[in-house]
Amino acid sequence: MLTIGAHMSIAGGIAKTAKNVVAMKANTMQIFSRNPRGSNYRNYEQKEVDAFQDIRRRHGFGPLLAHAPYTMNLASGNEKTYEFACMVIQEDLVRMDALGIENLVFHPGSHTGIGADAGIRNIIRGLNQAMTETQNITVLLETMSGKGTEIGVTFEELRQIRDGVRFPENIGVCLDTCHVFAAGYDIVHDLDGVLEEFDQVLGLPLLRAVHLNDSMMPFGSHKDRHAAIGAGEIGLDALLKVLTHPALKDLPFYLETPFDEEGHGKEIAMLREELDSR
Repeated sequence: MLTIGAHMSIAGGIAKTAKNVVAMKANTMQIFSRNPRGSNYRNYEQKEVDAFQDIRRRHGFGPLLAHAPYTMNLASGNEKTYEFACMVIQEDLVRMDALGIENLVFHPGSHTGIGADAGIRNIIRGLNQAMTETQNITVLLETMSGKGTEIGVTFEELRQIRDGVRFPENIGVCLDTCHVFAAGYDIVHDLDGVLEEFDQVLGLPLLRAVHLNDSMMPFGSHKDRHAAIGAGEIGLDALLKVLTHPALKDLPFYLETPFDEEGHGKEIAMLREELDSR
């Protein structure tokens, strides 16, 4: 069964968000672990947490994904920025793990001039102080487009991070279709080849989630601009092949396209109809 959802707002509370997932006929969701552009987060009363857990259990939700805020840069050479990032990842792993959310994804970060190797060392150090062997949650490194000094543009960089951490068994990867396309991995004409390369460098068992996004920008542009499914440079046919590929079809998929929940619901319905007709 296809496990698909979208990035959801939790402004009305996490239980209401779960109800919205059901209403849009999705069976998973992604949420921000805290304010994506700041540092604030909301603590939930036990009554709301219990309602949330009841909904996801009764409706058979697949693995849920929390997304760390964009303000978190574990690769930074700036002391204050780095200390903030370390605090955020440590706090959010504890909070999301307590909610039973299976995965926390984050952008590896930008080295902002200190060099990729130094940035990767910072990421490893930050993860090592945040992760514990008793946590159930898995940390996912997101594939990036390679804009500016971003880290994570190649599979090799992601492997370098994972190889350096204390608990590599708790590290996985989230493949973003827009990002890898913009980074120069040709998922349109050579999806098999891209996945073979991923398997050789990282191993396909490490691939735990897919951000299903079309791209406004052309192949190899190194620019991160998400487009609606079928309205971008990747196209509907190529994204349907991602959804049905034997190595990917059992993974959870999350839409981050430029729509609200109503629009995401329509995209999910469209994708299900297309898959049923083929």
